[in-house]
Amino acid sequence: MKKILVPTDFSKPAQIAVDVAADIAKKAGAEITFLHVIEEVTGGSFNVEGQMDLDGSMEEKLFTMALIKKSKKQMEALLNSPQLAGVKVRSQLRVGTPFHGMRTIITENKVDLVVMGTAGHSQMQEMIIGTNTEKVVRHAKCPVLTVQKKPSKTEFKNIVYATALSKDEEPFAAVLKEMQGLYEDSVVHLVRVNTPGNFQRDVVVKKQMQEFAKKQMLKKYTINIFNDLREEEGIIYFADSINADMIAMATHGRTGFAHVLAGSIAEDVVGHSKRPVLTYVIKK
Repeated sequence: MKKILVPTDFSKPAQIAVDVAADIAKKAGAEITFLHVIEEVTGGSFNVEGQMDLDGSMEEKLFTMALIKKSKKQMEALLNSPQLAGVKVRSQLRVGTPFHGMRTIITENKVDLVVMGTAGHSQMQEMIIGTNTEKVVRHAKCPVLTVQKKPSKTEFKNIVYATALSKDEEPFAAVLKEMQGLYEDSVVHLVRVNTPGNFQRDVVVKKQMQEFAKKQMLKKYTINIFNDLREEEGIIYFADSINADMIAMATHGRTGFAHVLAGSIAEDVVGHSKRPVLTYVIKK
C-alpha cells in the first residue's frame, strides 16, 4: 500500500478523509495524491496544467479560471496542513467531472487505496441520481475506504469483515490482511448476517467460516453470526455492538438494471454507516 488517492472538494467530510489518509500513510510509508476536480459538464477531465482551451463563452471561461485560481490556493493550504508533516504528498487539479477525474488518476498512478469522505445520502439519491462516492465504490479497480464521520481513533484494531464466504473474495482478503498488518493486535471479526430470506443454521455457517478463515490464512479473527431483517442493517448493527473501528466488505460492483433491482449491500452500508467502510470490487 504505497499510493493513496484522496479526492477532495475541501469540505468538512473531505477533511476527515485527509486526516484518516494521513494516519494510514504514516503507518504504511505511503505517498498521498490529493485530487480536486472543478466540475464541468464534459465527457472526461483534464489537468489544469495542460492546454486551457475551454469551450463556452468568455464569461464561462473567466468563471472557470477564477475557480482554478481559488482551488490552487485551497490545495496549497491543504498540502501545508500540520497533520501531513512527514508525509510525501502530491496534488492534481483537473477540470471535468469528479468521477472521471478519479478514475483517470487511479489508472494513471496505479493507486493502491482511495480514501474518500462522504456525507451520506437520502433514499431518493440512492435510487435515482447516485453519488460520486457510489460510482467509485462500484467501479474502482482498487480498495476504497469511505469515511462519513471522524473516527474516535484511526487505529483500526477491530475490523468487521462481512463475508459471503466466496472464493472470489481471495483478492479482498489479501487487501484486508495488509490493512490489518498495519495495526498491532488488530482483530478481524468475520460476520455472516442471517436474514429471514437467507437463513442458515449456526452449526453449518460456523464450520464454513472456519474453513474460509483457514483458507485465507487469516490471523487474529473471531467467528460471528448475526440475525437481522436486512443484511446491510445487520452488518451496521453488529459493528455497533462490538464498537468496531472499521467495516470491510467485498462488492461485485453490480451496474445497470441489476443494480436498480437488487441494489448493492456495500453501497447501502457505505451510505448509512457512521464508521469507516473498506470496499473492494471483485471479479467473478
